Amino acid sequence: MEGGDLELGELLAAAEAAPPSESVDVVARDLQKRLGAEGVSFLFVDLIGQRLVRLTAADSDAAEHAGPIDLHGSVYDRVLRSQRQHTEADGQGGMRVITPVTNRGDCLGVLEVTLQAADDTVLGQVRDAAHALAYIIVTDGRFTDLYHLGRRTTETSLAAEIQHQLLPSAPCCEAAQFTLAAGLVPADDIGGDTYDYTLERDTLHLSITDAMGHDTNSALLATLLVGALRQARRSGCDALRQADRAHQALLTHSRGLATGQLLCVDLGTGLCELVNAGHPWPLRLRDGTVEEVRLAVNLPFGVVAPGSYRLQELQLRPGDRLILLTDGMLERGAATADLTSVIHDTAALHPREAVRALTGAVLDACHGSLRDDATVVVLDWHGDRGRAAEAAPGSAG
Repeated sequence: MEGGDLELGELLAAAEAAPPSESVDVVARDLQKRLGAEGVSFLFVDLIGQRLVRLTAADSDAAEHAGPIDLHGSVYDRVLRSQRQHTEADGQGGMRVITPVTNRGDCLGVLEVTLQAADDTVLGQVRDAAHALAYIIVTDGRFTDLYHLGRRTTETSLAAEIQHQLLPSAPCCEAAQFTLAAGLVPADDIGGDTYDYTLERDTLHLSITDAMGHDTNSALLATLLVGALRQARRSGCDALRQADRAHQALLTHSRGLATGQLLCVDLGTGLCELVNAGHPWPLRLRDGTVEEVRLAVNLPFGVVAPGSYRLQELQLRPGDRLILLTDGMLERGAATADLTSVIHDTAALHPREAVRALTGAVLDACHGSLRDDATVVVLDWHGDRGRAAEAAPGSAG
């Protein structure tokens, strides 16, 4: 076994020199060289968030094409939920180490390694390798479909393929002032719902939309809608002008309708400017109470009618949790899902776990068969508390 700290520069250089499909091989070779690691593999979380798919290093003896692994109740599930490294005996005199592979709150999967022995220093080096692997996969994912394929455990419809390309590459984001996570179900056969977010220096832009219709028609309408919103946003438009641009795009280029909620949150003050275009009201958890945020509701995008959109304000306070939903989360079949109770029960959990619980409750209520897409976005506002924690001596980076 070779010791020494993780040579991050050498590892990244090796990853850049290798084909983009060999990220796991690069990290495996590094761990084998320095730590004598065996059986190195990376396990993807699938699109549905219910199973894992194993990708092994090229020279591993593990079964490359083994079937998906059920996530629920597994040790991998516990690692992903807790974001803590897990160690256990491998039954052959060695140690099995499972480490989360996460980038800015986005859980990509886990790194699984077998070691003959591991002290705290070695376990720290494995954590460093998993952290580096997250960045390598995010970078290399631009150049290969391998990591997209790894997340597919069911057949994906054309509408779903189009729809997933409209979503941000990461369904979760952590920053000093906020944490957000989103989920969309079903993941394999969708056609209408989208969510989007981006960070500027001083502003968080966030949206959730629902294009009317079914299958590829709604996916194509969603493509037009998201394209118009992004073009407006990247041109410096606020929420009101983004709404106007989206509305005009649908009037000019389609006969379709879409609902939406557009938010621009000032990162310094927590003041949120928003537009509601015929969309379900948000829910807010504040001081233990869940309530609807009763906004004025304008007409959906694409409705031929006089009038203009209204810019409204919502002040977020540190500790607030804001939940954005599409109507699929509220459909008749999901009526038995007590979303208020789920929001209460998950108040202390990370937003990605709250999203998982909310979509799971709706799927269970509908017996796994939704008539429409169901999308949820959970935003935790930390505000000044988040800034202070980030700036405090010894705080986590």
